[in-house]
Amino acid sequence: MAADAQEHENQDVVALILKDHRTMEELFRRMRSVEADRAGALAKLSALLVAHGEAEEAEVYGALKRFKDVDNAEVEHGAEEHAEGNEALLALLEVSEVGSDAWDARLEDLVKAVNHHFDEEERTILNGARENVPDERRAELGAAFLRERERRLAADCGSVENVRALVRG
Repeated sequence: MAADAQEHENQDVVALILKDHRTMEELFRRMRSVEADRAGALAKLSALLVAHGEAEEAEVYGALKRFKDVDNAEVEHGAEEHAEGNEALLALLEVSEVGSDAWDARLEDLVKAVNHHFDEEERTILNGARENVPDERRAELGAAFLRERERRLAADCGSVENVRALVRG
């Protein structure tokens, strides 16, 4: 594979988003495990979930809406689902005792909301992007997504205060 093609492959926005989804699913598994550092996994998940969603909305969703055969209604619905995920995340972050019955219940609410979003986004938006957006444009979007995601992570976007501000507008 040529260096240019390799670079596009490494920056493909679809591949980057899918990689984040798999990382978050692994963090959910750790948060469910009594042997794991559940609070640490929650902190990592909170930061990644917020940075990921904010970067998608800032750099990816608007660009994808311009392409024929990428479902605009699904793109808008994806943003609504980010808000629902942030609400479920805040509810979990506000539980004081990790592993309590309330914490476990709110974790399951979060997992359900986020996995529903991943499933829909992967089937509709990302498949549409993979099929209809040229490789070079997906690489440009991937680079923009990563820059924005890293900027958000550096700003402690997963803190309870920031999530609260996102949810309450």
